[in-house]
Amino acid sequence: MPETSLSLARLAGALGLTEHQLLGLVANCGTEVPDPTLVALTVEEAARRLGVGRTTMYALVASGEVPSVTIGRLRRVPAEALKEYVAARTQAATSTVALAA
Repeated sequence: MPETSLSLARLAGALGLTEHQLLGLVANCGTEVPDPTLVALTVEEAARRLGVGRTTMYALVASGEVPSVTIGRLRRVPAEALKEYVAARTQAATSTVALAA
């Protein structure tokens, strides 16, 4: 099957974008795959895994809702702590629904 050459301008036009917008989207496309073997995550990595913002994650860590540890001068969130946090939130939501019924 022959390959056809598709210019950036034609591709952007087909998508209804300017070349500049298309280049911006490509530049922002994260190709970094999180390492599932990490035991302790940075606060930013933990925020990404939970799907929350960095500020929200720092607030969860500061309040103690999500435990963290200090390793030297670094703050890390145990990966297992995220699973426990989500499980606790899920259980709290389930019990709230049961009370409302």
